[in-house]
Amino acid sequence: MNRLVVAAMFSVLALVGCRTGYSWRSGVPADMRTIAVPTFRNESSVTELGSITTQQILREFQREGTFKIARPDDAAVEVQGVIRSTSSSFSGGNRKTGMRIGEYRYVAVVEVSVVDRRNGRVLIDNRKYTPEAVFVSGLDLSTATRNASGRLAEDLARQIVDDVLALQW
Repeated sequence: MNRLVVAAMFSVLALVGCRTGYSWRSGVPADMRTIAVPTFRNESSVTELGSITTQQILREFQREGTFKIARPDDAAVEVQGVIRSTSSSFSGGNRKTGMRIGEYRYVAVVEVSVVDRRNGRVLIDNRKYTPEAVFVSGLDLSTATRNASGRLAEDLARQIVDDVLALQW
């Protein structure tokens, strides 16, 4: 008898939840589900960071699944970006080892715009993002920074995709 009551309560709660408007479907209109991401302009000192960032953003849109990747001429939505700067700062190390190994915090400043190409509207206008990554380095800080660029780009990609999906279409 107890199981029957619990099952009935669960069913009622599920129906109430569905009635409040929750949906598994995307809020992005079907005609807006093609997206282009031209290579981000890189004004930082890290070589190829624009290409790495663009690649990670495309991968994140593919992983999420709402948008189909398209060429800029065929896309309804376009994500444009400029990597303004990057910096790394020492955040700690182990002095007992006597080695020059430390942990660094790597941060970028990126401006992103999202454009509705079909209607000529700017959906996100030069929003500033500050993605970050942490890495460990020894003597070769520039190589370690370049290696951490992928993780920095992944952080940025997640933020951008989340913001695009949250737009009021």
